[in-house]
Amino acid sequence: MSDSNGPGLAGDTESVSGTLRRVTGESCCEASFPENRRVDEKAVGGTVSVFKALANEKRVRIVEALRGGELCACELETILDAPQSTVASHLSELRDAGIVNTRKDGKWTYYRIADTASLQLLDLAAALGEDE
Repeated sequence: MSDSNGPGLAGDTESVSGTLRRVTGESCCEASFPENRRVDEKAVGGTVSVFKALANEKRVRIVEALRGGELCACELETILDAPQSTVASHLSELRDAGIVNTRKDGKWTYYRIADTASLQLLDLAAALGEDE
């Protein structure tokens, strides 16, 4: 990509195909790039959100603990051996990413896996990591 100052200025970067097109007037491909191959930014954002939420050991431990069923926040504090504020912060991240759902029962909040796809993702990650 280039701005009005020209390519490579002001921290701008240019793709190899962009440089080839600019220098020689030729393209690396005969046909134009198909618009339907552009990535939907909303889909990418959702995917990044899920991976960020799962990129923390304590949050993965929470999800693994919830694999067996619904748990109260205080039970998760015991499982993680962590203070309420730490557990609440991790649960908030998981909830915002759509990985866990909550249910209130009086003064208690219970957490459960929102969709089994989250567990499948963890299983896949574990399978991929077995070779290391």
